[in-house]
Amino acid sequence: MPTVNITINDKPLQVEAGTTILNAAAAAGFEIPTLCHSWNLKPWTSCFVCAVKVEPGRGNLVPACATRVAEGQKITVSGPEVDASRRMCLNLLVSDHCGDCLPPCQTACPSSIDIKGFLALVRAGKEDEAARLIREKAPFPGTLGRICPRPCEAECRRNRVEGPVAICNMKRYIADAELAANKRPVFPAPAAPTGKRAAVIGAGPAGMAAAYFLRVRGHAVTVFEKHKASGGMLRYGIPYYRLPDATLKAEFGAIEEALGVEVRCGVEVGTDVPVKTLEAEYDALIVAIGAQGASPIGVPGEDLPGVWSGIQYLGESGEGNTPRLGGDVYVVGGGNTAMDCARSAVRGGSAVTCLYRRGREEMPANDMEIEEAEHEGVTFSYLTAPVKIEKDGDQLKLTLIKMELGDPDASGRRSPKPVAGSEYTVSATAVVGAIGQRVLPELARALGLPLARNGAIVTDPVTFQTARPGIFACGDCQTGANIAVRAVGNGRKTAVAVDQYLRGEVVAGEQVLFNSQMGPLDEVSEDLFKDAKNQERITMPVICDAERKTTEKEVETGFVPAEARKEAERCLECGCDAVKDCRLREYATKYGADQRYFGPGEEAGSRRAYQVDSSHPKIRLQTGKCINCSACVRACAEVKGLNVLGLVNRGFATRMSAPFGQSLVGTKCDGCGECAKVCPTAGIMEKIAG
Repeated sequence: MPTVNITINDKPLQVEAGTTILNAAAAAGFEIPTLCHSWNLKPWTSCFVCAVKVEPGRGNLVPACATRVAEGQKITVSGPEVDASRRMCLNLLVSDHCGDCLPPCQTACPSSIDIKGFLALVRAGKEDEAARLIREKAPFPGTLGRICPRPCEAECRRNRVEGPVAICNMKRYIADAELAANKRPVFPAPAAPTGKRAAVIGAGPAGMAAAYFLRVRGHAVTVFEKHKASGGMLRYGIPYYRLPDATLKAEFGAIEEALGVEVRCGVEVGTDVPVKTLEAEYDALIVAIGAQGASPIGVPGEDLPGVWSGIQYLGESGEGNTPRLGGDVYVVGGGNTAMDCARSAVRGGSAVTCLYRRGREEMPANDMEIEEAEHEGVTFSYLTAPVKIEKDGDQLKLTLIKMELGDPDASGRRSPKPVAGSEYTVSATAVVGAIGQRVLPELARALGLPLARNGAIVTDPVTFQTARPGIFACGDCQTGANIAVRAVGNGRKTAVAVDQYLRGEVVAGEQVLFNSQMGPLDEVSEDLFKDAKNQERITMPVICDAERKTTEKEVETGFVPAEARKEAERCLECGCDAVKDCRLREYATKYGADQRYFGPGEEAGSRRAYQVDSSHPKIRLQTGKCINCSACVRACAEVKGLNVLGLVNRGFATRMSAPFGQSLVGTKCDGCGECAKVCPTAGIMEKIAG
């Protein structure tokens, strides 16, 4: 067989004459992406993602799948010009792609938990596997399943039917079931020791999540915690009736006992251990100290005895020394911490009034937390703010003023303004200020780390590495006060970057994969829900009112297996079943494709609509995900000889379809699956048996 001499990316090669550039490059170890090409089909060149540059000649880009090698060719298969061309081709393809890579619930989860996956495992009765799946992203399903504010549920497509799946409650059920079956959480065995040591400052959700994922990767980890026990603000900022001590001990304690992470409690870095010692003894350092400083109320008299910060009050409770606040307690603030303080004071026998300077609709606390507080007897005084606090015998005199809402502030909420002459006074046995948290800056300054205007530690947003190589920061000390599920997710991402640093690799952080999205919840097609039958959400059982108002017993009692199975069945199973094997997603990630490059807006091109044909017993047709590569059409014709599929219309209106728009089940299709084998997306898929 005659050969020709060519170069590919300046590498001299001798290849058989007549070989395509695609095959020649593959034989030489160069990967050229392609979506429309399959080894058993003739070249079609519809996607043009395999474009390469060939010289001499016009120097233009040609499809590698259909272009044959010739003597003396200088071929460029990767580089700025070629990559830019591929990116533009992919931008065009994904702009017309109507489908979700990941379910919207998973996209909304700050820890990126595979919600669809763990619900499927519960339906199959595989709770232990479901727990393992959750821990691939977050090691605390029992904790998060009790206190997470549920951003996933806000995006659940089931909202368009009758209400979201109880995702948070299901995480709790899975963790509780695992604990009941195994007596403790089941963690993966650590990888072989790397000989590297990492120190984590802070045993809260971010620090312990980072410790977990670093230990699993084989690194030795020591955590330094100034409090008596691990948990951070989960322990010292959330009451036990919401998050029991037993849950924290089980999940946080197992990281120490089962994985071998060393946790040194009662040790404050900077006081008990110099920061220089940590820098000298460890190969990497993670700062995860949270935001444990209380924001002041900002009125005269707030330093009087009987005036507490929310952090101080809940912290004492976390230590087992719940303060008794007396008969008349006023809580200042409208967030979740304020709700926790108010509900805790109710359990101490107090009559509680919560003061908030805006209206009910503007309160940042979760609706569920507000409703629980109302149910337990907390009184809310909206559009009310404190002016000053004074000593009045053995009580406090609190001067309040009415507020009115003006123009929106920087956060988008309407700014409250005092109403002149509306002051009045009330008597209180205690006042609790729960209006915000801040990062305590002393440790960051001792380490020489830059701080943002809000006091948070400045890091790279992807790697969480600070301005000092080898020192990382995550959790509330890096974001400012935030939700625990985000701290856990960022702890995991930090561990990925630290692992790269410890192994001497480029510190790039956790890879962000391309994610096609069908659209916002209120804009997706009604056709998505046409087969969904109404099935009401399972209500979480709770203890009786008498117990919940007088004890620290956990209010919610959890699902039983039958309830959990029924709730898991409500999942609409959004997202793509081919997400792990989709070449379109793989290449869109590699080349940085942008699904919104050609829109939205008046100048945007049209986008194909959601359309699914599940009529055939073996094959599912999802033409909204089709990229018009024609591979399925050709496989059906060339391999099978049936000509079941074809292309209709022209230009951007071209669509793959069964003849005359009929359902697939009405054609000669025998379900052989040849079309699905060559589909580079999930436009055509074989149905999973069972």
